[in-house]
This record gives sequence, C-alpha cells and structure tokens, in this order.
Amino acid sequence: MGQEGSLYYNEVMASTILATKLFIPPPQPKVVHRPRLVKRLIEGLHHKLTLISAPAGFGKTTLVSEWVAGCGRPAAWLSLDEGDNDPGRFISYLVAALQTIQAGIGQRLLAAPHPPQPLAIETILTILINEISTIPGNFLLILDDYHSLDSQWVDQALAFIIEHQPPQMHLIIATREDPSLPLARYRARGHLTELRAADLRFTPAEAAEFLNRLMRLDLSEADVAALEARTEGWIAGLQMAAISMQGHQDTAAFIQSFTGSHRFVLDYLLEEVLQRQSVEVQAFLLHTSILERMCGSLCDAVLLDPSIPGQVTLDYIERANLFIIPLDNERRWYRYHHLFGDLLRKRLGQSLSPEGIAELQIRASAWYENNNLAFEAFHHAAAANDIERADRLIKGGMIPLHSRAAVTTILDWLDILPRAVLDARPWLWVRSAMLALNAGQTIGVEEKVQAAEKALHHADFDDNTRDLIGQIAAIRATVALAQYQTDAMISLSRRALEDLHPENLPFRSRALRTLGFAYQLKGELTAARQFYNEAMVISQTSGNIHLTVSAITGLGNVLESENQLHQAAETYQRALQLLSDQQPPNADQEYLGLARVFYEWNDLDTAEQYGRQSLELARQYDRTVDRRVICEVFLARLKLARGDIAGAADMIEKADLTARQQNFVKRMPDIAAVRVLILLRQGHLATAAQLARQYELPLTQARVLISQDDPSQALSILEPYRQQMEVRGWVDERLKAMVLQALALYEQGDKQQAVHLLGEALTLAEPEGFVRIFLDEGARMAKLLSAAAAEGIRPAYVNKLLAAFAVEPKEQQPIASIPGFSALAEPLSPRELEVLQLIATGLSNQEICARLFLALDTVKGHNRRIFDKLQVQRRTEAIARARELGLI
Repeated sequence: MGQEGSLYYNEVMASTILATKLFIPPPQPKVVHRPRLVKRLIEGLHHKLTLISAPAGFGKTTLVSEWVAGCGRPAAWLSLDEGDNDPGRFISYLVAALQTIQAGIGQRLLAAPHPPQPLAIETILTILINEISTIPGNFLLILDDYHSLDSQWVDQALAFIIEHQPPQMHLIIATREDPSLPLARYRARGHLTELRAADLRFTPAEAAEFLNRLMRLDLSEADVAALEARTEGWIAGLQMAAISMQGHQDTAAFIQSFTGSHRFVLDYLLEEVLQRQSVEVQAFLLHTSILERMCGSLCDAVLLDPSIPGQVTLDYIERANLFIIPLDNERRWYRYHHLFGDLLRKRLGQSLSPEGIAELQIRASAWYENNNLAFEAFHHAAAANDIERADRLIKGGMIPLHSRAAVTTILDWLDILPRAVLDARPWLWVRSAMLALNAGQTIGVEEKVQAAEKALHHADFDDNTRDLIGQIAAIRATVALAQYQTDAMISLSRRALEDLHPENLPFRSRALRTLGFAYQLKGELTAARQFYNEAMVISQTSGNIHLTVSAITGLGNVLESENQLHQAAETYQRALQLLSDQQPPNADQEYLGLARVFYEWNDLDTAEQYGRQSLELARQYDRTVDRRVICEVFLARLKLARGDIAGAADMIEKADLTARQQNFVKRMPDIAAVRVLILLRQGHLATAAQLARQYELPLTQARVLISQDDPSQALSILEPYRQQMEVRGWVDERLKAMVLQALALYEQGDKQQAVHLLGEALTLAEPEGFVRIFLDEGARMAKLLSAAAAEGIRPAYVNKLLAAFAVEPKEQQPIASIPGFSALAEPLSPRELEVLQLIATGLSNQEICARLFLALDTVKGHNRRIFDKLQVQRRTEAIARARELGLI
C-alpha cells in the first residue's frame, strides 16, 4: 500500500489519547430540523460510505451529530486534525474511537505474538477489520474534519477499510474537500451516498426558521429571502448575520448593506460581533484564538487576567453562541469554529504587535510544558519564534524524536528559520541533519553539516564546539553507512568518538553502532559484536530505546552470520518488543531479519508476512537508500521457493531497475544471484553461467556447473572457497559451500564421500533447524538425502527434510526440453503453459482467474492464443492435442 509512514499501536500511545477527539458533539439546544437531509442519511445506510463534503460553515458536523443522537445506532466518532497524518497516531485514534462502542477492539493488536508491535499496514488493518466484524449489530463510524489530513498513507488505509468493510459498519466522512479516495468507483458500484454544499445550504424555509424561530429576529419574508440569497444559504454566514442583527432597529437597512466581497462581509460581521461584546470578552476571544483547543486553566495561563476567569468566560461564550464548539460532555474543553478562529487570529494580528502575540504563544507553551505535553509546548514555542525555548524542549527528551510526526514538524520549523538564525546557532544545523536521518532522509544532510562547519569557524573552540564537530562526524558516518563506504564509516566514527563529549551518550552510541556495521560488512564479526555490545550498553544507559534497538538488531545480524538462527530470531523479536512501546520511524531491518530466519526454517507464510512488512516500511526511506531493493530481492527468492517463477522474475526486474537507476552497486551481485536461480528454473543454463561469472559469485557458479552436469568443475571452485571461509571464520558461507560440495560429489559419482560430507553439514545445520539450504537445491539434493537416509545418517532430521521435499512445488521443466515443444510453429509462453495445465484439470475461466489473480479478459485472451497455437477450436481438443505433444 502507501509509502508514508508505518503503523504503530501500543499501550503507551493509548494512554496519551486526547479523549475530546472521540466525543460526539452534544446536541445543540437550538437547531433547525432538516428532515430532507435526515432521509438522505437514512437511505445512505444501505451503502458503505456517506460523504458529506462542503466548504466551512455549511453545518456538516452539526447535521451528523444531531442525526447520530437520534438514529438509534451506536456511533464511534473521531475528530481529525493535522497530527493524524502520522500513521501510528491515526490508527491509534481510530482504534480508540471504535473502543467507545466495543471495549475489546484492538486487543489482538496489543497481544499479537508474531510480530510484537509495531505492525505493518495491511496486517494491522486486516486484524482490525476482523475484529470490527465481530461487533454485534449495526453501527456508525464518523470521521470528522477529514480535510485536516494530507496523507497518501491514510487515504490508502481508508480505501482498504472501505474495500473490506464489514456489512454492519457504515462509514461517514465529513470534510471541506473531497478525499483522495476512488469515489468514481464507489459511485459506479453503488457504495456511496453524497451530500454536497448544494444539499447542505439552507433553503428559504430553513433560513426563515433559523432566523425567526431560533434567533428571534422577526424578519419579513422578503428580508429572509434577501439575506438567504446574499449568503447563498451558507449557514455560518447566516449565523453571523443573525448575531450581528440582534439589537438592530433597522434590520432591513442592515440586510441592504450586507453585501460586497466575501472578505469584506466576514470582516464586517466580525467587527459587528466583537463590538457587541464587552471589552473583557473581546480580549478573551482574541487572545485565546492562538489555541487549537482550550480549557479554563489554559485560557487563564494565556490571559493572566483574573478579571476574565477562563472557565466562566467559556461558559458565557457558549451560551452566547459565539462560534465555540464543546469537545466533551463535561463542557471542559472547547475549540472555536474553524472559520471564526481564523477571523479572530486575523483581528488579533491587527490589534496586537508580533511581540505581544509571541508572548501569548510562550504562555501557552509554558502551560503545555507544565502539563507534560511537550510536543504541544514546542508547537507554541515555534509559533512564538522562541528558538531557545523550542530547542530546549527538543533537547528535553519528552518529545519522541523517533516519531515521524514529531520529526517532520520539527524539521519543517527548522527549514523555515532564516539562515542567519541557523548560522548563529550551528547546533540547529546539526540537529536538522540528524533529524533528517531519523526520518530516513539522506538528501541534503551533507549540505546541512557543511553549513554547520562554516558557522563553527567563527565560534570559540571549547568543549561544546568540539562536541558539535564530533556530532558532524557521526552524522557523516551514518550517511556513509547508507552507501556502504566501510573505510569512511570507520574513520568518521573513530573521529566522532574522539571529539564527542563523554556524556553525549546518544551520539557515542550511534558512532559505535556504525563501527559495528562497518566491521560486519568487512566480515570481522568479533569486532562487529564488540562494537554493537558497546553501543547497546551506552544507549541503555542514556535511555534511548531507538539506539538500543539499532544495536540489538546489529547483534541479530551477527548471530545470523554465525548460523545461530534461534538466537537471531529471539534478538529481532526483542528489538521489536522494545519498539512496541515507542513510535520508531522504521522497523524494516528487524522484520527482514525475521523473514530470513523463517524462510530458512521453511515457514514461508510467516517469512512472506515479515518480508512484506519490511518492504512497506522500507518504502518510507529516500530512494537513495537501498533498503527497498534488499526487500524485493528477498521476496523474489521467496516467490521462487513457492514455485512462482513469473512472480519472482517480475520482482527481481523491479529491484534491478531501481538498483541501476540509483547506482546501488552493492546490490547488483545479490540481484544477479537470484536472476541465476530464475534462469536455471527456466532452462537458460548458458545465460545463467555467463551472469554468474560476470559477478564472480562462486557458489552461484558452482550451482550452474552442477546444473550443466559438470560437477568436477564445480568442485574446483567449491573446495578453495570452503577453505577460505574456514580461515575467515564465515560459518554461514562455509555451510553453504559444504552443501553444494556434497551435491557435486554425488553428481560426480563419489557417493560415499558425498554422503559423508553431507553428514557433516547436517550435523552443523540440525541444531538451528536449517531447511531451505537443502530444499533450494532441488531434486538432486532430495536424491542425496535419500542416500544419506539409507546410510542411517541423522535419520530424524533427514526424514524431516525429505518430508519437506514431498510438499515442495514441482520444479518447472525447462520449456526448451518439454516434449513436443519444437513441434509447435509458435511455442507456448510460460504463462500459456500454466493456463493450459489448469484447463486440463477442469478449472473454469473464473476459477483460473482466482488461481492466477488474473482478469477474466486476460484469461480468455490466453485461451484464444493457446487454441491458435495448438490449431484447435475448443477445450477438449486443446487438452487432447497437448497430451499428444507431451505438454501436459
């Protein structure tokens, strides 16, 4: 699915849910009943989705909340805001909203053993939808203010939910603009009910009821018609006009003057509304307009005026209908109508100096900080342009700097700061570079650290300056890590450790972790383990979970290389468990490590689940980072293990294209190795041999030579390679070489030596449960294992492997060697052969569609081409002809 972001749901986040976002706005005492719209809403219950899309002030929220209160169905309500663009936050609030109608929703996510949180999008949505389907009876899910979001990820997640929506659930979206959903498809399928501005605008009769019955203005029919025409039924405009007219003696004159541009009308109404309030209430409205949400004590902290008590004033404003919306049933938290808030802020900017507004923001920031809401405190500090305060809040450790939402917000703030401000504070350049890396970005990082270095030329060389120089070196080492530049990683990390302050534990841990990865790439696993352990100890001391996880994952990589699969899996699971209490930017490496282990254990379903989760998360990184390609190479190998040669070829083509476009030189040998396996399955031995030689892949070359019935040449490669691996202590490569060497000996006719060497390999492999290392060598290995079984070698393990062979997908016979292949004027393609084989089993076209995930027209097209090539007219003739030619 989408590329932003990933899904994280956990108890910590659940404990910080802002409950007011989940409250259904309570019914208003004065409301215009709108039976024509209620009828549309009731009719919409037979569809999946009701979309209420109109500009601000058309009564969307009021209509839905009033209808929900009397419709008789349980309703889960979620008021969205910009913070919900973060995938983890969106899903957490969605689950929390659903829990208001069924408390147990989401418990499976918290209890999921494989994997621990976080989970990837399709997995978590599937689990959630399955849980939703257990809710007894029909219910509503309302997403209000959907226009606040600008996230492809959320759009795609919501589309997935709608596609698989349980029948008892009806979704309502209220928004100022159409969401990025496949609305045309929903209309075509009859899944969508829509209410637009033309539907929501007040009719003349509704306008008359509002103005005369509710607002008690006693306007003539002509005056109502004139005002309704000038506002075009815009409910907020009518409401502001009605408030402004209260106390006017000459309402006709007011209506006559109620004209002009949209901005003029709004400014005029705002002045009319404000001028009719006391000085104290005007001050309260303007000064609290900087707040997205407000309660009495927060307002008190912002105004610092005992003569305008916050809660009392909020109560008055609500009674006076001054565009304030209660967010909870206790009437504790409120917000201004969005449009009204915008206008108040505009007026505030006209009546108060920038310095005065900044002071209000700082007071709000202080209140949030004192109430342990550091991210909101930062938001107001940034709005006040209080750089020192904002930076202190970032440094304070209360803002989750591994959270994509927090990192993005802080980066956006840093990016708009004038260069002179950053140059005067070089540590902000460094912080911006580091946060970019936390967000998976490498582009622009070097420019930021260069700017920091330039700014430091004018600074006194003290401990702080030296520490910043160390941070810059550590950042550059991290960029070198993404590019696999081992020498640069080592030299820069060592330089960082020399300059970093002894108490700068996060950066010291980062540098040590980079050293661990560098030595891992060099194959020096003892050194790598040492540095990973040091990094883990330091990060644990500093309490930095994200860096701790990074070091633990590095240890998992080392354990994998040492063939300690069980410990490696436990290590990756431990890393994910630690991440379950956080919101990390990514967990793709942990998932991919588990995918590799479960692949080797031949648990292909679990391996694929982890592999796809890893790929989805890897897509969040810059395209200049090769993690996505690594995942695609793995998934291509997995498809091959399932017998899906065409799928494997498609996947490896994608990986190859990206690698070439981004110049991922380090990935080309891995891609070539999988390409060779595909070519061998397709019978293209010469091409496979050429590719294996081109990339100097010893094991792959040996595998090709065995397939070419040249085991002696394969042995000439494997023996020295195995000896090299033993000298270097690379036990994983040594085991692979032993397996292939035994196979080559068997094919050469040296059965006794082959079985003996295979026995040694089995002894090494059995304790850790290796399976695929044998299965991936195909039918030849099955024969060798049968020979070992006859000799009584490790019978339980060998029987387990032979049993696994029994359920393996049959190896596809190379097309060129299929009997009768050359008898056709135009050969059948691999896909056509696959369709032909399914036809022979008696499957219908629809069943073939389901089996191969193809459209019906595509299958019919394959049928026509098959019939043409076989020169037949119908299925029975095709099957008979195919059997004649030995195609099936």
